[in-house]
Amino acid sequence: MHEMTTDVAVVGAGPAGLMAAQELALAGWSVHLFDAMPSVGRKFLLAGKGGMNLTHSEPLDRFMQRYGERQAQLAPLLHAFGPDQVRAWAQGLGVETFVGTSGRVFPVDMKAAPLLRAWLHQLRGLGVRFHMRHRWQGWDGQGRWCFASPQGDVALSSHAVVLALGGASWSRLGSDGAWSAPLQQRKIQVQPLRPANCGFDVQSPAAPAQASGWSPHFVQAHAGQPFKSVALHFVDRQGRRFARKGEFVATGTGVEGSLIYAVSELLRDDIEATGRATFMLDLLPDWTAERVAAAVAHPRGSRSLSSHLKSRLGLEGIKLALLYELLNKEQMHDALILAQSIKALPLTVVAPRPLDEAISTAGGVDFAALDEQLMLHAMPGVFCAGEMLDWEAPTGGYLLTACMATGVQAGRGAVRWLQQN
Repeated sequence: MHEMTTDVAVVGAGPAGLMAAQELALAGWSVHLFDAMPSVGRKFLLAGKGGMNLTHSEPLDRFMQRYGERQAQLAPLLHAFGPDQVRAWAQGLGVETFVGTSGRVFPVDMKAAPLLRAWLHQLRGLGVRFHMRHRWQGWDGQGRWCFASPQGDVALSSHAVVLALGGASWSRLGSDGAWSAPLQQRKIQVQPLRPANCGFDVQSPAAPAQASGWSPHFVQAHAGQPFKSVALHFVDRQGRRFARKGEFVATGTGVEGSLIYAVSELLRDDIEATGRATFMLDLLPDWTAERVAAAVAHPRGSRSLSSHLKSRLGLEGIKLALLYELLNKEQMHDALILAQSIKALPLTVVAPRPLDEAISTAGGVDFAALDEQLMLHAMPGVFCAGEMLDWEAPTGGYLLTACMATGVQAGRGAVRWLQQN
């Protein structure tokens, strides 16, 4: 076994770990950074493939509301390193940003790779040493940090350690949640990891008590197609309300996409409590209920119902197919029920998609186990950051900003610890 001794180590080379390493290196400490993967920031790169959404431009008070029940814990961190600081950090790396029409903030070239390359160049210039393909295994009998590497096992002694090991989604990119077991063995409070920003399986219209998923015909004809310009309304069992216009996609078993991700926390929590959650879908949010009712009731003569709905209301494709999927023949031919369904179509989901398919995870190291500097009460000198902490947020730049903010806080906390000890 190879033995190492360092002043400070960071375990996990995602945005939180890199930010912690940056804070430590800027303070003059020699930082060793360990990661199980062959290269740095894999989830960061994949998330940026469709456009690197760094943060959001909305006012900070509203920005912080996106963190729900963890707003109180994250607010001080976001005041110290929030959306403005993220943009300034990117600019310091030579990457200019802009605000899109949705309020989201992107690099001008929309790419993650140039930003990551500039960041790594800076970190190496500050003396950060990277140890890739080093998977943390827990501790040995002497309390040393143990890593498995291609060159053999490594036993590390370090005065301070920052853990930034991610959640448990997209495990192929390195975040598998395996860190929870050794921490729990040390009596550290870890809340169960659950999917967040995820898709859901729908209740089967044909056999609601036995199965989930669309009918084979609907899957064959419409899986992968988007529902555009719809509105989703949901009130959970605690009275929390969600109402938003947007779009989402039909999958082979249910629904996913931006509008579903935005309400996923409420849907998931209701499913955990009751086994199902039913939201209302407005297929024509720009039409009043009265206008829809009049159009549906308009005489259609010899035209088929489908032709009538297409010509009078513009309903066709996947929206029309969803009506046929969820309503029976009698309901489709009842003008009142059909009009009401177009404006408020109940859609029941019965299970979130598996954790590994989720964009992010909820759960993780409980904030009660940490002090204000994100140091573990049970392990002085050990700090936690990023998605392995017990918080969640919607997509739109909120996830990345909070990961960076917690990385900054943990890094600064480790600096103080090292200076004092």
